[in-house]
Amino acid sequence: MLENFSPYLVTGFLFFMSLVAGTLSEKLKFPALILFLAIGMLAGVDGIGGIDFNEFNIVDDIGTFALAFILFGGGFQTKWTDIKPIITQGVVLSTAGVLLTAIFMAVPIAWLDRFSYKDAFLLGSIISSTDAAAVFSILRTQKVGVKGALKPLLEFESGSNDPMAVFLTLTALNWFTSPDIPVYNMIVKLIVQMVNGGIIGFVAGKFACKAIQNLEVTNEALYPVWGISIVLSTFGLAEMVQGNGYLAVYVCGIVMGGGDFLYKYSLQRFHEGFAWLMQIIMFLLLGLLVNPKELINFQVISIGLLISFLLMFVARPLAVFICSMFSRFNLNEKIFVSWTGLRGAVPIILATYPLSNNHPQARYIFNLIFFVVLTSVLLQGKTLAVAAKLLHLDTRVRTAKSYPLAFDRTPGSGTDETREVDLLPGSAVIGHAVSELKFPDGVSILLINRGTKFLVPKGGTVLEADDTLLIFGDRAKLNEVAKQLTQSEN
Repeated sequence: MLENFSPYLVTGFLFFMSLVAGTLSEKLKFPALILFLAIGMLAGVDGIGGIDFNEFNIVDDIGTFALAFILFGGGFQTKWTDIKPIITQGVVLSTAGVLLTAIFMAVPIAWLDRFSYKDAFLLGSIISSTDAAAVFSILRTQKVGVKGALKPLLEFESGSNDPMAVFLTLTALNWFTSPDIPVYNMIVKLIVQMVNGGIIGFVAGKFACKAIQNLEVTNEALYPVWGISIVLSTFGLAEMVQGNGYLAVYVCGIVMGGGDFLYKYSLQRFHEGFAWLMQIIMFLLLGLLVNPKELINFQVISIGLLISFLLMFVARPLAVFICSMFSRFNLNEKIFVSWTGLRGAVPIILATYPLSNNHPQARYIFNLIFFVVLTSVLLQGKTLAVAAKLLHLDTRVRTAKSYPLAFDRTPGSGTDETREVDLLPGSAVIGHAVSELKFPDGVSILLINRGTKFLVPKGGTVLEADDTLLIFGDRAKLNEVAKQLTQSEN
């Protein structure tokens, strides 16, 4: 039906429906990714849209482009101070954890009559990584708050383990076409990809921060162009030197997120929105690729449920517990990390690789992976908050305020910045007027958020519990002020 309309009209309509779906997901606490996929499936050949779309190579190319920006955006929003305590554990999970998951999946799958041990390892490799888009989206949608270093660990792992899954999948496909490839060649190639990708990402991030300061671009609207060029250049340069492009852009994002440069806030906002656009495009296309009639099949449903069970209750927990054997995380935290191994777009994109390589079971593997991803996001995604509560790991999550003004680093702003401070019940300053606060010179309160209102503070404004203050001043002085505002009256 939609094929009879202008492709521009159809694209605009699908984007609008995705916007509506994203809004509904926030209200219903339902994973937006599933809704995006559903819109694509409804627009597809078996849905009401009737669009016949089978361009797997195009989806591969768009998926590579989209994932690069999603991973960069995730890294750009990540604070180095948050991930520094868990960096070792995160790296182990994103490398050894992915490999162990693939192996633990491959062993039981190889016992099934339909799969050889090579096919089993291919399937295990495709489904081995957690998905950054799924984890970031669901944690944000459900407003899940978890204690300690768990959230940065999960976000770092999901953002950095895709390179290992891509490598294992390509290795499995090469093994299928060229069975005589020595294992040590694969190991050397993996090390080279990871090391070169990490180095390129780090250098590119440092260069980008310095270049933005020295370019002196007078038109703020051009900074997003600079951001796009950094992502594409970093990814391409990493591939030129046999590095992993996905790892490179993620590391570049982390480095830039920890940097200090002009218009950083504006650039972060742009990449956050652009990453959402990439997610929508990717999931719509993946939904278009799926033939729902093929999913409603006993062979797909029965084997898919078995693989989902093995993944969620055997392979992922075993991999997590082995990799965290000597970590400081307790039993409940390890269980939660095991349960938060959500699958998303990356496994579905990787499932198109066998189709592009004419694997004899490619279509069946694609349908299985799609079914497993749906199961993972629906079951695990919907129960993240419940799991955190049952394991006593949930905590109060702070909802970011949407202030009617924004402050960004601009030429001449020096080290001034804004910071939000919550006044929890029991704070010593509650009940005192603004004029009674003894702030250092140059520090002031710009706005007070009280419930649904924003107040412009005056000398006689009395502070109340649960107020959120937007304070402005020199970065070095804000820590002192924040400590003063949050100090208990006891």
